[in-house]
Amino acid sequence: MLETGTTQTELSGISGVHQPSISQVLSGKVNLSDDQLDRLLSCMGYRLKVIRRAVQPSLTHSERRSWMLHRQLSRHLTKTTFEEWLPRLERNLERLRSGVQGQIHLQNVQRWADLVEHRDVVGLHRAMTGLDRRSIEMREVSPFRGLLPAQERLQVLSQLRRAG
Repeated sequence: MLETGTTQTELSGISGVHQPSISQVLSGKVNLSDDQLDRLLSCMGYRLKVIRRAVQPSLTHSERRSWMLHRQLSRHLTKTTFEEWLPRLERNLERLRSGVQGQIHLQNVQRWADLVEHRDVVGLHRAMTGLDRRSIEMREVSPFRGLLPAQERLQVLSQLRRAG
């Protein structure tokens, strides 16, 4: 908008998007989809170019450790193993519900509980291996404690030490 000298009011008139909505976007209160942003940019003579490339996220040692352990356990998760693990998952969820403090941790325990209750194996895989902030925080209160075989756990921890 600065480069083109376009005001919020002008952009609103050209695009048909209400000025208060444009203000919310500019202040970071509202996020636009790529299509919505492209629409606004085209009104100012620009196009949105999205470049997709793999990037390695910045994780703390603890976050990387948790991700690696859950990733290893995720290799074992199938509909069949889920049913075998269900009693332990339910016990672990109860333990977490009674021992966890803080609104975010309680919400994440509930997210795990919902995935378990709905037998959402794909959703469990996503939470176990995801590198988005939500998945990382969910793993802080994971119900999968005690399910990874000890030998595999040691191998993962050894890998982590070697990686530095």
